[in-house]
Amino acid sequence: MKKNKAITQIVVQFFTSLIIGLLVVFYIHTYVLETKNLPVYDHKIVLSYIVNAFLAVLIFLVLFFLRKKQKDQLGFLFMFGSFLKFGAFFIFFYPSYMADETTSRLEFMAFFVPYGYSLLVETIMLIKLLNVPEKLE
Repeated sequence: MKKNKAITQIVVQFFTSLIIGLLVVFYIHTYVLETKNLPVYDHKIVLSYIVNAFLAVLIFLVLFFLRKKQKDQLGFLFMFGSFLKFGAFFIFFYPSYMADETTSRLEFMAFFVPYGYSLLVETIMLIKLLNVPEKLE
């Protein structure tokens, strides 16, 4: 397989897995909330999925463009991306969750379900990207 074809395939697979997967996870997440007669669109759930998707794309693109120049540092950059996501949680979500005295698992799940899925996709695709043989690079 040629270099460009392998790289393009990984990038396309990342975007498809992330977008379609997050839509499916969102549907399942809201379906479970609805079947348990819980508030479906509370706790900034939509914003949470959007923020996690945006940050996953941003982190993947940064790692993608730095994969040759900073190959030895990609693990640290990946961990920094996770810290960035936690920072987004504490900036955008945590204050409103703490303002509500009934902080619950629902608020935790509203952020960390899409976080977990996007982290899984990022990790798998980064491994695939790093395993492209250097002779193809």
